[in-house]
Amino acid sequence: MKLYALFGNPVSHSLSPRMHNLAFKELKIPGCYIRKALEDGKQLRAKFNALGLSGANITVPHKEVAMQACDEIRGIAKKIKAINTIVKDGSKLIGYNTDAPGFLRALKKFHSVKSVLILGAGGTAKAIAYALRSVGIEPTLLNRSKARLDPFLDDGFLAFTPENFVLKEFDLIINTTSAGLKDNSLPTNEQLLDALFLNAKYAMDVIYGRITPFLKKAQETHLEYQDGEAMLLNQGVIAFNLFYNNSLNEEKIKNAMQKALRLSS
Repeated sequence: MKLYALFGNPVSHSLSPRMHNLAFKELKIPGCYIRKALEDGKQLRAKFNALGLSGANITVPHKEVAMQACDEIRGIAKKIKAINTIVKDGSKLIGYNTDAPGFLRALKKFHSVKSVLILGAGGTAKAIAYALRSVGIEPTLLNRSKARLDPFLDDGFLAFTPENFVLKEFDLIINTTSAGLKDNSLPTNEQLLDALFLNAKYAMDVIYGRITPFLKKAQETHLEYQDGEAMLLNQGVIAFNLFYNNSLNEEKIKNAMQKALRLSS
């Protein structure tokens, strides 16, 4: 039986183990998926090897530092410089980013999205920014500190702090920060968020399993919205198939993982 794990801090809230373990059961694959809280991301490779893992997923706050645990980075993760999936290939650890393609699948719920504002500048923001660029949409980023925006600016993205941000219309506003995950905070100034929502069509939060203050405001403004469940589901399906060298039926994986999500709701 192969063993897989989710690394991050926190991980206790994650539905990934339930999703993956039900997929193992439904597809009749001998595997087990666990969660491991990890404070120091630099210890990821040592923990991976000590547990004898065949693969792993990585969540906040380790998606960027996790690259150091890998022998090779493949696909769009090279541009993003953040990974959320590691697959053991012989003696090598290969890093991928399934957040980006997972986001694009979730984005299909919305129609005619041409302009996007991303709140935050972490690993998930990078995945979404490069995913959007890959389909011809140049997003704008807004983050509280400039230091985390520098890599985006270096790669030609429009990126601002609240101090130099000029209000304009965006079709879609996305929260990629942890605001609202464990508290009632908002990802940016409330007055600014209200103004942005008045001129937007859609809102998306990468947090799942609850109506965050960000999504509550979207509701109040009568925007079409979604939480992070679809992105979680799609990136999970892609990651699970990567664990098995893309040899599985993704529709069967998706059906099993959707069943797991329904059990948790």
